[in-house]
Amino acid sequence: MSLLVADDVELQFRGRALFDGATLAIEPRDRVGIIGANGTGKSTLLRILVGQILPDGGRVTRARGSRVGYLPQELNEVATGTLIESVLAYAPRKKDVEARLAEIEAALHETANPDEQIELSQSLAEHHGELMDLEQLYGRHRAESILAGLRFKNEELDKPMDAFSGGWRMRAALAGLLFMGPDVLLLDEPTNHLDLPSVQWLNVFLRDFPHALVLICHDREFLNRHVSRVASLEMEGLRTYKGNYDDYLVQRALELELLENRAKKQDARAKDLEAFVERFKAKASKASQAQSKAKQLEKLRDEREDVPRARKQVSLVFPPVSRSGEVSIEVRGVTHAYGPNKPVLNDVKIAARRGERIAIVGLNGAGKTTLLKILASELTPQKGDIKLGHNVDLSYFAQHHADVLKRDATILDEVWRARPDMSQTEARAICGAFLFSGDDVEKPIGVLSGGERARVALARLLAKPGNLLLLDEPTNHLDTESAEKLTVSLEGYDGTLLFVSHNLDFARRLSTKVWDVHDGIVEEYPGSLADYLDRLAGEDVRRASGDTSKAAVPSRAGQAPLTMTAGSTEGPAAGPRDTSSKEERQRLRHEENDRKKARNNVEKRVQKAEADITKLEAEIVRIEAVLADPATHADPQRSRDLSKAYDDTKRALERTMATWESESAALAKLDQA
Repeated sequence: MSLLVADDVELQFRGRALFDGATLAIEPRDRVGIIGANGTGKSTLLRILVGQILPDGGRVTRARGSRVGYLPQELNEVATGTLIESVLAYAPRKKDVEARLAEIEAALHETANPDEQIELSQSLAEHHGELMDLEQLYGRHRAESILAGLRFKNEELDKPMDAFSGGWRMRAALAGLLFMGPDVLLLDEPTNHLDLPSVQWLNVFLRDFPHALVLICHDREFLNRHVSRVASLEMEGLRTYKGNYDDYLVQRALELELLENRAKKQDARAKDLEAFVERFKAKASKASQAQSKAKQLEKLRDEREDVPRARKQVSLVFPPVSRSGEVSIEVRGVTHAYGPNKPVLNDVKIAARRGERIAIVGLNGAGKTTLLKILASELTPQKGDIKLGHNVDLSYFAQHHADVLKRDATILDEVWRARPDMSQTEARAICGAFLFSGDDVEKPIGVLSGGERARVALARLLAKPGNLLLLDEPTNHLDTESAEKLTVSLEGYDGTLLFVSHNLDFARRLSTKVWDVHDGIVEEYPGSLADYLDRLAGEDVRRASGDTSKAAVPSRAGQAPLTMTAGSTEGPAAGPRDTSSKEERQRLRHEENDRKKARNNVEKRVQKAEADITKLEAEIVRIEAVLADPATHADPQRSRDLSKAYDDTKRALERTMATWESESAALAKLDQA
């Protein structure tokens, strides 16, 4: 039975059909990823599912008694009370049971009837038992565990919610939803306000989440890890595909290729029919055949499926940049604090060398963005300075675009402002590469969405790409395809790169070194982010075994330890998971067994497809041989039947070949895992 169903949904937005007959059903334990370009309606679809937006047509139904939890990209209201109270308030039915207990107790005080007293006492005992069960399931210790996993400190538990920043309020809302454990959990870009340690922890929590999950996320790795079905907002409407995001890409490419091939065949057939009609329509002896062909042509045109137009994508290629000196940028004794009791950086001395790609990591509030702003000369440190190397040309992408974009300026003005010496044609070409064309370039920055502002900031970066790039959360507000385009373009960038990003896929693929910002210092680690995470995992193993040698580096302050096996991409196991070595071994055995079963099943499907292909090809050869015999055409009905069988068998072969290609790709992927 489906928990949540959007059936034949229609919605008009700004004069265009955002949804036209969209249908999506969420089943128990379903793991659905919603994907699509910015502006196609991903967030709107979640709001329709949760009931915040009523569609113009169709309906949304929810299974009776099912609970739906929803985390939007931005919160409109601030929770009341303290942090721990705001999370405990998500416990299902607890308030109702407590209210009912108060009513029963009041009724007991008021009645003197023995029968009523017995009945009320029994009801009171039942409700107390239910409350005890709820407190066991949704106790304070569990709420505290989830908050710790999301990097809240113990001393913050009794802090009022209105004292937290917007990003930390979003974390608290996420903590509340995870604490509630709804039957359907809808998450819209849940990693946007998290640092990497928290993203790692959330990875583990969602891996073990036993209910349905519907996820929007621009992080390809995070999306791949948590979805087993993709609902894609394509040009032709809402389509669903089995598997994760990478599986979707393979299936979609095959689907488009098959549609294009079918369309080509239909067009070729239409040309043949049209030529026959034009040639013989005036001849009396061929008039009936020409008329028949004309009807076939009309039917073929009516049945022809249009190949979906490819959606325009961001075009992002960094040109070669000038060569800088050996040291690109040097931090010389930098100290900075926000108030007397809020030191962020303390006598930091570190340097980035030409060609390095440095991932800057640390907890939220540790000073990552502060460090980038100081490096970009957007912020003057209270002590120390920054020295640029020889021939260094620095470009900076700010996390908060309001820091660099003028709200009253147009898109064209902002791109032009990055490099005033370029022509209007050049400026418009760069705008067009980021999907701003025609009159769109005259839109003021203030009316743009978050994703559009991010594209303007990237366009400015491409207009003047220095040989030293400083990027602060560059994939925030980008859709998955645009984030992938940016990652690929930066893989080919030949300058020096320093970046802050919670996007695991982006950070793993680009980093060659890690700067860990914590406790006012910046520690340098050689290797990629994956190497850094493996190193932290090794430290945790040493600590767990009681090794207190100098090699066993202590955990970062306020940071729960990460627990991962060597080479693992899993994150810290705070919260609901026991991390004993015995359980870990059992989990690995189960995962290995699951992988073997999955591979065997896929291999069987590949073998079946191969056997079917052999049979179909043999059948085609047989029919061709019969059709080649002139005697066959002496019987028109037999000839037509054989021709139809030939076409049907060819189509079956095409479908089976597509299945074989898809399953073979899946098998190759499993073998590489």
